[in-house]
Amino acid sequence: MIEMKYVPTICPYCGTGCGLNLVVVDEKVVGVEPWKRHPVNEGKLCPKGMFSHEFIHREDRLTKPLIKQPNGEFKESSWNEATDLIANKLGEIKSENPDNIGFLACARSPNENIYVTQKFARKVIGTHNVDHCARICHGPTVAGLARTFGSGAMTNDFKSIEEADVIFIIGSNNMEAHPLFGRRVIRAKKNGAKIIVADPRFTPTAKLADIYMEFRSGGDVPLLNAMMKIIIDEGLQDDEFIKNRTKNYQRLKEVVSKYDLKKVSEIAEVNVEKLVEATMLYAKADKAAIVYSLGITEHRHGADNVMSTANLAMLTGNIGRDGTGVNPLRGQNNVQGACDMGALPTDYPGYQKVVDVDAKRRVEQNWTCTLDDCAPGLTVVEMIHAAAAGNIKAMYITGEDPVLSDPDTNHVIEAMENLDFLVVQDIFMSETGRYADVVLPAAGWGEQEGTFTNGERRVQLVRKAVNPPGEAKVDWEIMKEIAVKMGAEPEQFTYENAEEIFDEMREITPQYKGMNRERLERPEALHWPCPDENHPGTGLMHVDTFAHPDGMGVFEPAEYIGPSELPDKDYPLILTTTRTLFHYHASMTRRCKTLDNELPMGYVEIHTNDAKKLGILNREFVKVKSRRGEIEISARVTDDIKEGEINIPMHFAEASANRLTTSKELDPKSKMAELKVCAAVVEKIE
Repeated sequence: MIEMKYVPTICPYCGTGCGLNLVVVDEKVVGVEPWKRHPVNEGKLCPKGMFSHEFIHREDRLTKPLIKQPNGEFKESSWNEATDLIANKLGEIKSENPDNIGFLACARSPNENIYVTQKFARKVIGTHNVDHCARICHGPTVAGLARTFGSGAMTNDFKSIEEADVIFIIGSNNMEAHPLFGRRVIRAKKNGAKIIVADPRFTPTAKLADIYMEFRSGGDVPLLNAMMKIIIDEGLQDDEFIKNRTKNYQRLKEVVSKYDLKKVSEIAEVNVEKLVEATMLYAKADKAAIVYSLGITEHRHGADNVMSTANLAMLTGNIGRDGTGVNPLRGQNNVQGACDMGALPTDYPGYQKVVDVDAKRRVEQNWTCTLDDCAPGLTVVEMIHAAAAGNIKAMYITGEDPVLSDPDTNHVIEAMENLDFLVVQDIFMSETGRYADVVLPAAGWGEQEGTFTNGERRVQLVRKAVNPPGEAKVDWEIMKEIAVKMGAEPEQFTYENAEEIFDEMREITPQYKGMNRERLERPEALHWPCPDENHPGTGLMHVDTFAHPDGMGVFEPAEYIGPSELPDKDYPLILTTTRTLFHYHASMTRRCKTLDNELPMGYVEIHTNDAKKLGILNREFVKVKSRRGEIEISARVTDDIKEGEINIPMHFAEASANRLTTSKELDPKSKMAELKVCAAVVEKIE
């Protein structure tokens, strides 16, 4: 007899957090069906979600631990042999200096795995060198919104956008990267909302706009400062809100007063008439919302860009009401949760700073241990630089693929090869895994219990549908085994299931304290902050006060510093990078047959006039070069990109955009690398 069941869970891709049902027949996931009751997507799915099951039972899943032999080949091993090796090698390096070891947690993994990863790093090893991919996507969101609002997260819930009168979208192509949020933008437009889009590309999202502002990549701060100058000059600021809810306004006025339209049009190459029209539309709206994503964060001035959006919202009083706010769309399914769980070198769970002695004491009390150091650790990019320099000796990477995802691929490879010891824990052999000494097979999505936290701070249950393949194990189970072998007190890692980890985690994370399994069983789940078990959760933040101790929002004016690398005669074009509708990260969507058939290879977008000057035809293979590397890739000739700029999607390892991008200069506030602007040249292949 055939056994069939539906298992409700949460999509493993973007930070929208859509609900779906996995269809399981005889212990195999065979399809996806809508979860019509789910409040985020209401039974609708994008192509990625609809075919998300296709990678689960792939024949190339990792099923046994692998240890690299002296000849460079991997050999299957037992779990005992692999974990003994890891415990011994990490123990040796720890005895020299714990800060010679770095950890990357997985933002695609449940909160419970991430919590245990950072606990392992801090309690067992004794280092704050723990980070994850938010550093190179929304690190500036955490830093920028924490400085201005006191909390580094989306201010409103998703449904709020439908009540906006005006939606200002900058650096976000949500119709491709977050389609089910984009559906709500379309609903808002049908309700009468006006849409403003600022982007160097005329994206599918831009095609919804009532006003589209094309501008030069890296010109975000001047553009936003000019908008604020116009608002102040026209007397359209919300004086009452500024007086009662904010501070540092005079400093903001001083800074933005320097950004006149002529100066900004030269720097940002934006149409002045459209800029004025868009500003007046935003400023005069009763309810205006800002939406952004990686287009403004992945810069060496990413935190400045984020703070500028917060400044604009506070200037006009567009905070603390439905239909308003500053709404970052998070890239990965659990990147918000990874930040919440303390997979950050500066923060314990709940954004409690490692330099705060009281926070350290609270953590020590919860973990019944003594933590050695209050100094922040290294970020992702800093760990890569330190590994290349020989200062990081070992790394333990769970579910991240820095060789594909991080800037300047050749430098990342140099760093991986320079490590004394590298552990990679994943569901497939990744680009990074090829350089590992030990590769551990992890349980993936659909094979474990836990929680994801989406971009609107909604903490949702993910459920197990099938068993992991072969000998693959859940991340926290692997960490528990190694921790005990390294001498950790067994009672500190005696979890029997994900719920036990969640219960410990919520005691140490103030925003999650009022949550429990029973309350999360409902499809609506709960938004943080949720301080006690009688609290309904918080969809809308900053209603009466901001999250700073004094309750005030802080204007943080930003000066234009520009990209770290600009075009010149040798590299005359600006390269930027994006995501596409059909792909997410290579290890998952490119293993989904349906999605890979839709978009099987990468491409470089180039403006029609630039292509004509170079004699390049549509779909012709070309060479794209920067100061760091080169790739061969198909050309997509189009008018939908700003002249002088090119764009490459980041999903394709064989034509990786990150072979070209730079990690040389980092954002001083968030340590973000300059992923969205670098100088490049396109050459015809003779």
